[in-house]
Amino acid sequence: MDDVETEMAPLQSGSDKATPTHAVSVGAGSRPGRQGRHRHDMARPGQRVAHCLRANLLTTLTVSGVLSGVGVGFIMRSAKSSPWTPREVMYVQFVGDLFLRMLKALIIPLLISSIVAAIGALDLSLSYKIGARAIVYYLTTTVLAVIEGIILVVVVHPGRADEGVDKIKREGTSRNVTTVDTLLDLVRNIFPPNLIQATISQYRTVLIPPKPGRNVSEETMKNMLNWEMKGEFTDGTNVLGLVAFAVVLGIAIGKMGERGKPLLEFFECLGTAMMDITNWVIWVSPVGVLFLVASKLLEMSDFRVIVGQLGMYFMTVLLGLFVHGFVLLPILFTIVTRKLPFKFLANMGQALATAFGTASSSATLPVSMNCLEEFNNVDMRVSRFVMPIGATINMDGTALYEAVAAIFIAQARGIRLGFGHIVAVSITATFASIGAAGIPQAGLVTMVMVLDTVGLPAEDVTLIIAVDWLLDRFRTLVNVVGDSLGAGIVNHLSQVELEKMSRLQHIQAGNPGNGKSDGNVAEVHL
Repeated sequence: MDDVETEMAPLQSGSDKATPTHAVSVGAGSRPGRQGRHRHDMARPGQRVAHCLRANLLTTLTVSGVLSGVGVGFIMRSAKSSPWTPREVMYVQFVGDLFLRMLKALIIPLLISSIVAAIGALDLSLSYKIGARAIVYYLTTTVLAVIEGIILVVVVHPGRADEGVDKIKREGTSRNVTTVDTLLDLVRNIFPPNLIQATISQYRTVLIPPKPGRNVSEETMKNMLNWEMKGEFTDGTNVLGLVAFAVVLGIAIGKMGERGKPLLEFFECLGTAMMDITNWVIWVSPVGVLFLVASKLLEMSDFRVIVGQLGMYFMTVLLGLFVHGFVLLPILFTIVTRKLPFKFLANMGQALATAFGTASSSATLPVSMNCLEEFNNVDMRVSRFVMPIGATINMDGTALYEAVAAIFIAQARGIRLGFGHIVAVSITATFASIGAAGIPQAGLVTMVMVLDTVGLPAEDVTLIIAVDWLLDRFRTLVNVVGDSLGAGIVNHLSQVELEKMSRLQHIQAGNPGNGKSDGNVAEVHL
């Protein structure tokens, strides 16, 4: 198009009534001119390829890191006849662990500063609209994911009762929890008693089984609701509590007006600094992801589990995740924005590769926000409001996985679930996905809650742990896809309000100009 515009420029710059003679004189030219343009056109494909590689260098390197990690992992497994020891795996994982630590160190300051700065800078009515649009999107896609998972697991029927659960190798252990306690802990964590403590720990209820004795009945031993309870704080960031506090603080700063500007500018500067540090850290991602993936392949005990006993379950979850993340969500994006999602998703390649390598949507948050703002031109006031909340409560992949896993275990046990049980699974899986913090394998904790809803024993969660490490990476990838497309949809729907607010800010600053938005409001090119 650049060449066409250059050649047409003399016609457009002259009179609107250009004669055919002018057109011929511009279009014909001499033979050397034609050859010069021909050589220029021949050189352009190479220039385009070079430009594309330069623009997507980091994404290409990160994807190559994932593929190289798979190759290195298989080569290292085959190079040693005996299993790799935990210490040897730790040595391989060391570089990847450093990369993961750097990303996790950015989560809390980036999450708090982004939410506070975004809400504090927005008009409260606009904040409510953006928040409402995001919540509606999250609920809609989560319910769709659960329904899709239930349909797939019922149609494919991966659990075979004739094979029985006894033939499936169990790994790990399960916690004694009830659905009521899990939901109450979820609400408790929204209101942390100590914000400093919330950065390193979260509250949970622990059930203590009674000691066998004469005065203890068999019913008491089996019914966990009659067990002794105590509360404890366990390692792990209370993301829900921090997000809730950041939202309230942002609203308070917005209501303060001019008095709150110094505090707002502090959080804006902190968020900008965190994004600058993120730009430095993500250049380590190709190497970090390589060692993370390779170490996980070395750590896995037996590949035959994936294609053997749990093969159909693994493929059912994988099919559901693919259809949801790369068919349904892009279709929803296209319907709302009237634009094809391919370029948008391609621009998120760096974040998707990081999500697969780290298996943590929270650790991927800095990279995701960077991709949205730098490559997809999503307004930073939207991305820094929607993405931290989405990384906390929008877990489409986890919701789908938990619905499939619960029904798979019931099928393997030969238990027929009625319509009421399936509805209970769908509702519980939706709430469980919200309670699953964006940390690796958190879905296994809330999985116990889903099993308890349909009367399945908590220890059955150990049936699927063997393949969970790999499925965790795929569902994290889908979680990030859902968050990113959601940010794009909310950004598209909020353009009118954002433009109005930008013009109002110019007027208030005494610089109305031409009424156009400033540089902070990116024009949407999704």
